[in-house]
Amino acid sequence: MTIKDFFYFNKSDRKALIFLLTVGICATALFFLLSDEEKTTTGGSDRDTVFVQEPGRLYHSSSQPVAYYRVEGRQAELFPFDPNTADSTDLLRLGLQPWQVRNIYKYRAAGGVYRKASDFARLYGLTRKQYLAMEPYIHISSDYLPASTLAANTAQTPELERDTVRFPIKIKSTEHVALNAADTSMLKKVPGIGSYFARQIVNYRTRLGGFYNTRQLLEIENFPEEALTYFSLPPRDASQIHRLPINKLSINQLKRHPYMGYYRARAIADYRRLKGPIHRLEDLGMLKDFTPEAIERLKPYVSFEE
Repeated sequence: MTIKDFFYFNKSDRKALIFLLTVGICATALFFLLSDEEKTTTGGSDRDTVFVQEPGRLYHSSSQPVAYYRVEGRQAELFPFDPNTADSTDLLRLGLQPWQVRNIYKYRAAGGVYRKASDFARLYGLTRKQYLAMEPYIHISSDYLPASTLAANTAQTPELERDTVRFPIKIKSTEHVALNAADTSMLKKVPGIGSYFARQIVNYRTRLGGFYNTRQLLEIENFPEEALTYFSLPPRDASQIHRLPINKLSINQLKRHPYMGYYRARAIADYRRLKGPIHRLEDLGMLKDFTPEAIERLKPYVSFEE
């Protein structure tokens, strides 16, 4: 509608149209005014809720009082303490912060130990001034000191005594050791024989049932031949050799002897089953497992009782 069209309306229509336009303009103006006022009010409210922090306290910017807290300074006390056993109350009295106390508890729970005063200086957050003030009061219990400190209080063993224990006195070239009767302590007195060969001699002697010749020692791997002259086999020792009743023992029992083994033990069992009891080792000479040398070695160790 143009301005020309406006004048074609009659007078009453023009009045109504002007009224509607006026109402619309007023409503629009009122809407914008109310909107600006609301924004202003909201902005002021936001500013009122801002917290301002100053050293020492926390307060609200509005006129309404709000609650705040302040951590009061704690006067540190100095008194003798052991960081390995002190409880949280004592540690707080010393001026430590709660989180430092928790770190101490975690360190101790993980197996940590303060062994000297300087170990406590590694506590995180502990200042040099605090440590120097506490240092004279740190007393570590003897239960937490290193075990090496015991050496200072232990009487030192004379050097000659230690040598005697570590290196047994060896026998002279004119002295001898009974091979079938000596224990490991006596065997170690033989020149060239230490703990290892002493144990090997005893073990092999047990498996054989006793030695009948000193040269049997050479059957032990790497045995020193020069040590043979220090051993003796009196007749009484040779007569006490343990013998195997080959007509009574099973294959498992026979094969345990170093000179027997499984195949010879089975050959003996087969011979007994087929031909009866064995009366002499030469009866086994026809078997391939019993060579003349094997029969000769076995003779001192077998018996033929039925």
